[in-house]
Amino acid sequence: MNQAVLHKLLASKQGDKDVKSFFELRLATNLTLIKEAFFKIYPDAHTAFRDLLQLLEALFSKRPGYLKTQDIERINTEAWYRSEQLVGMQLYVDHFSKDLKGLRNKISYLEQLGINFLHLMPITTRPKGENDGGYAVNSHTEIDPKYGTRKDLDALTALMRSKNMYLMLDFVVNHTSDEHKWALKAKAGEKKYQNYYYTYADRTIPEEFEKTLPEVFPKTAPGNYTYVPEMNKWVMTAFNNYQWDLNYTNPEVFLEMLTNLVELSNLGVDVVRFDALAFLWKKMGTISQNLEEAHIIVFLYRMCLQVVAPSTILLAEAIVAPRDIVKYFGEDIRTGNECEIAYNASLMALLWNSIATKKTALLYKSLINESKKPRECTWINYIRCHDDIGLGLDDQHIQELGWNPQGHRKFLLDYYCQRIGWSPAKGLLFMYNPKTGDGRITGSAASLLGLEKALETNDQELLEQSQNKILMLHSIVLSFGGIPLIYAGDEIGTLNDYTFLEDEVKKTDNRWVNRPQQDWKLIKTLGEKDSVHSRIFNRIKRLITLRKANPVFADNENTRLHQTGNEHILIYERTAESGTGILVLCNFDEHPQVVDSSWMAKLDYLRDQKFHDLIEDTVSELRSGFLELSPYQFLWLKKWH
Repeated sequence: MNQAVLHKLLASKQGDKDVKSFFELRLATNLTLIKEAFFKIYPDAHTAFRDLLQLLEALFSKRPGYLKTQDIERINTEAWYRSEQLVGMQLYVDHFSKDLKGLRNKISYLEQLGINFLHLMPITTRPKGENDGGYAVNSHTEIDPKYGTRKDLDALTALMRSKNMYLMLDFVVNHTSDEHKWALKAKAGEKKYQNYYYTYADRTIPEEFEKTLPEVFPKTAPGNYTYVPEMNKWVMTAFNNYQWDLNYTNPEVFLEMLTNLVELSNLGVDVVRFDALAFLWKKMGTISQNLEEAHIIVFLYRMCLQVVAPSTILLAEAIVAPRDIVKYFGEDIRTGNECEIAYNASLMALLWNSIATKKTALLYKSLINESKKPRECTWINYIRCHDDIGLGLDDQHIQELGWNPQGHRKFLLDYYCQRIGWSPAKGLLFMYNPKTGDGRITGSAASLLGLEKALETNDQELLEQSQNKILMLHSIVLSFGGIPLIYAGDEIGTLNDYTFLEDEVKKTDNRWVNRPQQDWKLIKTLGEKDSVHSRIFNRIKRLITLRKANPVFADNENTRLHQTGNEHILIYERTAESGTGILVLCNFDEHPQVVDSSWMAKLDYLRDQKFHDLIEDTVSELRSGFLELSPYQFLWLKKWH
């Protein structure tokens, strides 16, 4: 934006005329891009395009004044989402604090840990029974009464803003529930709303689609179409039979959903998580994922949002092949032009692979060969989330290591899903498809890393190793380039929750095993010195504090991998133009491993055989030419000045 215009707007305290000028300037900047993209997927929709231009102005007029002020203040400032100060947590409100009022009362706990970015799992209305953890939405913006009211959310967001905390909410962009008002009107026979979905009078076209469409939930929702007797038609349901896929070939759907997106942003949301965006466009003869048209739709959303609500940014929930994830940032090498943030699902899967194999070769190979992201975009790095662990590993990279991709994935499933007696992991197999051999893994981080088994068997060696593994993985997501996101409960080593088996609605979806209630009774005991859970909490808290104290952890494309020849060790460096640096070393093996220290001296992390351990804030001296790491030990070494 022209700096003179920006200063004028700020100096005028956003008077109506100047704020309108801000909108007009943003529209003029993006108009050509919006027009080209719109007509690329809707070549004959001239009326719909005129409606879009009118809609943008109407949506801007409804944007709350304090958010318009925020838009102007953030528009040309350094991207806050790449800062080392940011540390996130993902949580279910009802599992963490019952409701939104309760969450306000837990803010102090989050502050104590160092959390200042929250992803709240879906809080909008949903069906009473099965609802895919809230991702079957009855509304994209209406707050479900179980969580409270719009006023409760307003109070929460106001408190968070006062504490410089950021909020992320979900936008289920691909589908609605079958109880959504559009679906209900479609069932009632309204053709307009039947055209909001992929509906067919018989199975002819669905059968053609099915020839190439994969199954997302092959055990509980096989196929991709559901017969709806109320309208005597088949509707596309790629996920569950109660989740109807939206028909984005209809431009009215885009306009309606853009309205929902802006209304969600107007709730005071800083980041909108685009759920299942890889599925947005369906094309016969393809798997209907990651298609060019899907990228154009995401691009259109971003360009329009930059006009109406530019301080709200987008997160890509694209759990797809590694080479496809980076594409959701967009093609602009500096800013990207789709989503500003994306889940680093590849890093997550690779970390779990290294835990199981005790080796880092695939991790290095994948990271070295991954496509470069735009400079002003960033990743969310995480160990666990509400969902399953998919094995999104590159087959070619697996083969280059001399492994069979199908056999290797089977080993990982066996290792984590209690099919190998010596494995310490206690996970569950999710959505195994015998036709393809594909499957996914569920379980809490602590249980997958051996803590549950160690406590059950009173195995002290395994108890020590499991804690070290939990802390090591958190050290990586807190120090690698991007936003670290901790899954609620992982900060205290929460184990699997098997109570879902007693719930008729949940028992067929074992992802609920890693969706526990936050244990506030346990949290009250964190002051006990000998507690396993207090050790995990306090060490993670220490790592968060160190992250925030070192600007080198900001994502400025400043992560450099180092290889030493030891296949069990991961080493990377975070550097700054000032010359400061931090070297991260992690041992993925159950045995001590050594690293030749000569190259550390060349990088100035070793001087006179001494190194500075940032985590312990100690200076230690090597007794030989090698640095030894104990099982699952990690170090953050500070560069000498």
